[in-house]
Amino acid sequence: MVSFNTSLKEGFILVGFSDWPQLELIFLAFISIFYCITLFSNTTIIIVSQLDPRLQTPMYFFLSQLSFLDLCYTTSTVPPLLVNLSGFSQTMSYAGCMAQLFIVLSLGGTECVLLVVMAFDRYAAVFRPLLYATTMHPLLCKALALTSWMGGLINSMIQTGIIISMPLCGIHRLNHFFCEMPVLLKLACEDAGGMEDNFFVPAVIILVCPVALILGTYAHIVQAVLKMKSSAGRRKAFQTCGSHFTVVFLFYGSAMYTYFRPVHSYSENEGKFVALFYTVITPMLNPLIYTLRNKDVKRALWKLLGRDTE
Repeated sequence: MVSFNTSLKEGFILVGFSDWPQLELIFLAFISIFYCITLFSNTTIIIVSQLDPRLQTPMYFFLSQLSFLDLCYTTSTVPPLLVNLSGFSQTMSYAGCMAQLFIVLSLGGTECVLLVVMAFDRYAAVFRPLLYATTMHPLLCKALALTSWMGGLINSMIQTGIIISMPLCGIHRLNHFFCEMPVLLKLACEDAGGMEDNFFVPAVIILVCPVALILGTYAHIVQAVLKMKSSAGRRKAFQTCGSHFTVVFLFYGSAMYTYFRPVHSYSENEGKFVALFYTVITPMLNPLIYTLRNKDVKRALWKLLGRDTE
């Protein structure tokens, strides 16, 4: 048994996908492509939302925040993964591991709160369309965005603090491609069940409560949309809200699958592939989900390219 005060302070070995050496080059190629698409698509949404006057609305302000979050989130995990897959380095210092854990938890927590804010924005647009601009004042939007970032930061400080104070034992080898909490919990010297209890309340607050709020909000939105007399209005409302709900399903589904499984039943190999989904696939899909079904964004993109369709 390796004590926390010796080997683990020297760092961790990230196994990554070295158990499947025949797949490493394939993963390296595809993940590199997906990462480039993520960088390009999310950056494009941010730029378009800033440059096109028609997109200077609360909805696109929050969408820009989501795109920036996705950029930061995927960049915190994918470049080290690409280095790992290329064979240059499979090690990470203890400080680097804790820093990565803090960043990932902070950004993930921020997205949890931001998705609730985006649901509230859609609720205000559907229920109070005539007062929408007054209700969603720019100062309120900025305050809600700041609240999202602060919520994620506080959540990360609590959970990372628990991990840092937790004595770790065993071989300093993480069967993962980044420092994720369930994998670190498997190295706990203490009873894993007892350690999980410390994370239960923060996990409920940052995951379950937002999901409940979003589902409740969308239940009211659906009722209101179904009462609309205009079929075009119903279709537009369902397209906009449907895009957001798809993002919610992808994000919370994978997050709850990972963070609400007991440590003793957590499969590291399975967890790596689930983690690939929410660190690589979801940040790439989010802008595509919004832009492919959104005429305003597509129109702004054509205008930016000098091919205004109007």
